[in-house]
Amino acid sequence: MRAIIFANGDAPNRETIERWITPTDRIIAADGGTHNALSVGITPHVVIGDLDSLAEADREQLERAGVPFIVYPVHKDYTDLELAIRYALEQGATALVIFSALGGRWDQSLANLMLLSLPELAHVTARIIDRAVSIEVIRDRATITGRAGDGLSLIALKGDAHGVTIEGCAYPLSDATLPCGATLGISNVLTQSTVKITVKQGEILAIHTLGEE
Repeated sequence: MRAIIFANGDAPNRETIERWITPTDRIIAADGGTHNALSVGITPHVVIGDLDSLAEADREQLERAGVPFIVYPVHKDYTDLELAIRYALEQGATALVIFSALGGRWDQSLANLMLLSLPELAHVTARIIDRAVSIEVIRDRATITGRAGDGLSLIALKGDAHGVTIEGCAYPLSDATLPCGATLGISNVLTQSTVKITVKQGEILAIHTLGEE
């Protein structure tokens, strides 16, 4: 099962949403992310969070539609987005697509990116989508599909990443070390439609930016 999660960051782009969502997806709104879902014509299957950012009009609309709410106290250990991710995993999700996780507060955006490195997501395909950008964490190997001219940046997380190999980019690496805090992996460019990335030790944040048609 794939879960689509709407967070409370920048509003999503309708064309991007239509590119990703399928009829079988489970739609989860994290608190104020409800408005982002409704703004592109998507009614969530469930709303989760402390509901401090949920507009009253949106709540009334969903209540009339019979959408359930999972309500947490304002004083809690997790953000609403993390609660939504953990709920999706509890429901058996094997893939996550997260919209509207960026923009607004810097601390929230950074924390949302770091959620991709949760140990619970080690065996789950999880990515943040922000218009023309797809962001995911690579722990061992991954294949990124795009087109020549797309941008690709790799950032080491939680320490240096070792044994990094990149195939299909203008600046390839072979069994290299990607230092944490350095910019070695920034601003690469796809030279073909498929890029293969391998990491022997460590984790990498991969940011794939679609080029212009």
